[in-house]
Amino acid sequence: MATPASAEERHATWLELFFDLVIVAAVAQLAHLLHEDVTWEKVLVFGVAYYAMWSVWTAFTLYANISGIRTRQRAMLLAMFGIALMAASVPLMDEGNPRAFVIAYIWCRFMGISSFKRENRIVTEWPGVQQAVGLIPWFASLGNYEDERIRYGLWVIGIAVDVFFSITRSRDPKALLEEERRDLERSLRRHHREAQLDRVAKLQAANPDRPHLGERLGLFVIIVLGEAVAQLVNAAAESGRWRMPLFMVVVVGFGLLVSLWWLTLRYGPSSAPTYGVRVFALRLTMPSHYLTTVSIVVIAAGLGALAAHPEGHVEPATRLVLCSGAALYFLTATVMGARGGANWRWVLGWGVPSVLVCALLGAFGGPLTAWALLAVLLAAALWHIAYRRVSGTGADDDPAEVAPTGHEPEGAV
Repeated sequence: MATPASAEERHATWLELFFDLVIVAAVAQLAHLLHEDVTWEKVLVFGVAYYAMWSVWTAFTLYANISGIRTRQRAMLLAMFGIALMAASVPLMDEGNPRAFVIAYIWCRFMGISSFKRENRIVTEWPGVQQAVGLIPWFASLGNYEDERIRYGLWVIGIAVDVFFSITRSRDPKALLEEERRDLERSLRRHHREAQLDRVAKLQAANPDRPHLGERLGLFVIIVLGEAVAQLVNAAAESGRWRMPLFMVVVVGFGLLVSLWWLTLRYGPSSAPTYGVRVFALRLTMPSHYLTTVSIVVIAAGLGALAAHPEGHVEPATRLVLCSGAALYFLTATVMGARGGANWRWVLGWGVPSVLVCALLGAFGGPLTAWALLAVLLAAALWHIAYRRVSGTGADDDPAEVAPTGHEPEGAV
């Protein structure tokens, strides 16, 4: 007997949508770091802070995805408050006082780990969300250091450990699950809780609801795109007088954002015409999602700076921010597209050229005006969108139109 479609489909709950609201404020705070007086230290702080907020959001998104109706509302709301504290602490972090941010991050991650333990299931595809090993360097960064580079280095190490652990340990899910069972059994025996040994057999690998998770990741993309739109709107509203340069920046900038929306949410996380043909394991999907969304936030910061100063030549720092974000976006698309099975014609004719154009524009685009700079980036995005027409494929056989349900995640990296 067929199950009704409404019973099969699962969508974001009101709690999850409310949880996402705090990311709007967080992304806005982070984008401001790259508006003016951009330095390598600011770029580093931006990347670290964004990863921290993204990793907390990821942990609780996976928790809610796996738990379903068993999701603890209090845990989600406390995590939401923790991300809000992190967002409010970004200016202090930029001024060299990161303790509030780091403490809030550690607190949120431990809440996530605790929530997963209550479920008695292991996320074998992205195990870093329920492990504390990556938090050790963050603890160490709370010390007093005369040289801030030590603290920066500890943050980078913490992130590297987090990602490395998730990628390497997810290669052998069965071995990871058996190891977790042995650790749980040793812990229970050490604390003389033999009566609870039945928990060992009940410890299972978690199976994410992929369509629901895809929707949640897509909603995050909508959030960062919305922040980019807000950057343009706010700059236009504060201008006081509309001149042609501002009008052109707003129009072309909005066109660029529409193109990014089309590529990311029509072609999937790889922004390549392979989505729906192959569903990636989380060890590929999650890094790709981070790189794609962080690149959009960087582009948003560049758009805000251009809209605030639309006339004359573009400041070198603003140009580098905007073009670096676009280059990272297309680089991620190219790598994931090649990994996902896109043909070499697309990789060499669409992916690689777009990366090179953005990189060269950042290095040598000084003579261009703000709107002309955006126009070149828009052309690169439209070139990607035009692939379907140029290649002769139609809507009926476009992989972007194929639902990813029913596919198993890809195996080895």
